[in-house]
Amino acid sequence: MATQSKVESRRRRHHSLRKRIAGTPERPRLVVYRSARHIYAQVIDDLGRKTLAAASDLLPKKDPPADAPQGKKRDRAKQVGTLVAKRCIEKGIAQVVFDRAGYRYHGRVSQVASGAREAGLKF
Repeated sequence: MATQSKVESRRRRHHSLRKRIAGTPERPRLVVYRSARHIYAQVIDDLGRKTLAAASDLLPKKDPPADAPQGKKRDRAKQVGTLVAKRCIEKGIAQVVFDRAGYRYHGRVSQVASGAREAGLKF
């Protein structure tokens, strides 16, 4: 039996989680994607197949905004959680379902969740 790579194992875990988690218009899904350098968060309505809000720690090359995430990766992850929560609240979304996308609820993934909770989003 061949061993699976890290990416294949994470995709398998994510597929298993997605069987149980679905975003609705009333309670959309907050999904986190974590790469080696950056972190991304999206709020998705699975029934309407739309992304309602998104945030990441990527900076535009020209004129980065004043509230752009800065610092170490864990600090930026928390700021991304806060930013996506603010964008959700502006659109009238108060509750979400957290989708960790097959990653462990640890480190940067948990920082995104704690930043979103501190900004007023309910899980």
